[in-house]
This record gives sequence, C-alpha cells and structure tokens, in this order.
Amino acid sequence: MQSWGTQSQFRERDTGLEPSKSGVVGLLCAALGRRREEDVSDLAALRMGVRVDAPGTVAADYHTMGGNSPVIRKERVHGWSKNAVLSTRYYLADASFLIGLEGTRGILTLVDTALSRPRWALYLGRKSFVPSVPVRLPDGLVETDLASALHAHPPGRGTPPLRYVLEDAAGSEVRMDVPVSFAERRFAARRIRTDWR
Repeated sequence: MQSWGTQSQFRERDTGLEPSKSGVVGLLCAALGRRREEDVSDLAALRMGVRVDAPGTVAADYHTMGGNSPVIRKERVHGWSKNAVLSTRYYLADASFLIGLEGTRGILTLVDTALSRPRWALYLGRKSFVPSVPVRLPDGLVETDLASALHAHPPGRGTPPLRYVLEDAAGSEVRMDVPVSFAERRFAARRIRTDWR
C-alpha cells in the first residue's frame, strides 16, 4: 500500500495516482537522515519522472482521532466517542512504479548511497506503508536522460503501453507538490506531461 497526497485536508487525506514529488523528496530525506526543518532545495531541484508499471486500485480507510480522555470514554455512542474526529484516508493498493531522478552526479550519488543504507525507516507516503521491496534499484546510477532511463529499464509487472509522468517546463498540467519547507508545509508548483509508450 502507498499514499501520495497533495491536497490533503485534516479530515480527508487524498492520494495521487502516482508518487508525488513531495512524497519522494520526503522518502529521500528519511534515507539521508534530514529533519523536517532542514533545507530540501537540493532534493526538490532534482527532475523527477515516474513510470506506472501497475496503477493499482484507490481505496479508502476510516480513522478516528481523539476521544482518549477518561471523561470522553464515558460518553460513547455505539462504540464511538462523541468527541472523536472521523477521517477518510485514501491509498493505492497493489500499485507499482519506477521513479527516476535527474540532476548533478554529486547529489544523485549522495541519494543513491543513502537509499542503499537509509538512516531512518522509509515509507511510501505514510509511516504505516513500508516498502515490500527495496526502493533502490541494484544497477544504481545510469548516464542518460530521464525519459530514456525510464523507457530502457525492463518493465516490472506492467505491459506496454505504460504511462509516464515527467517533469517538463512546457507540460500542460500543474501540480503543487514541490516541497519548499516540510516544517512549514509550504509547496511550490511544477509542470508535468504524461506520455504513453
């Protein structure tokens, strides 16, 4: 399971249909051992592309928050505390993606090394969604452009045509998922294009 929210509100937590830039940068921060308040501009500057090998299925989970005090526990209605807050959290089940990052060799080498030996636990958008397979490919870094790297890597479970979501300054879709500050929850826009191949 994985969840890549970009427009989440307190009671409704969405998921995108593929990994968000903020979710991937957050995963890289965990691998590197960077705290929320640390600068992420070097990671946010990496160009990202996603190949959708298996789109998965969007599903919802319901959570309750609050209602833990002894006073509230006495005021239960049909098993739910009157003061508990119900939230809906969407996630992707059985999805598989290949993510590529393009940038300078220095930052990519740093990221590749961290992914091979992460400092903190890695998760796929939410702390309860841990990867079932290693997130780093064994072949590591390759010397080519982002689109070529995604096209050349053997498909996982997917069969062509596969969907490719690539950062592109001339792209027609805008997403507000480039992290500026995780501590302040500020995000900037990026443009993407979607191709099938």
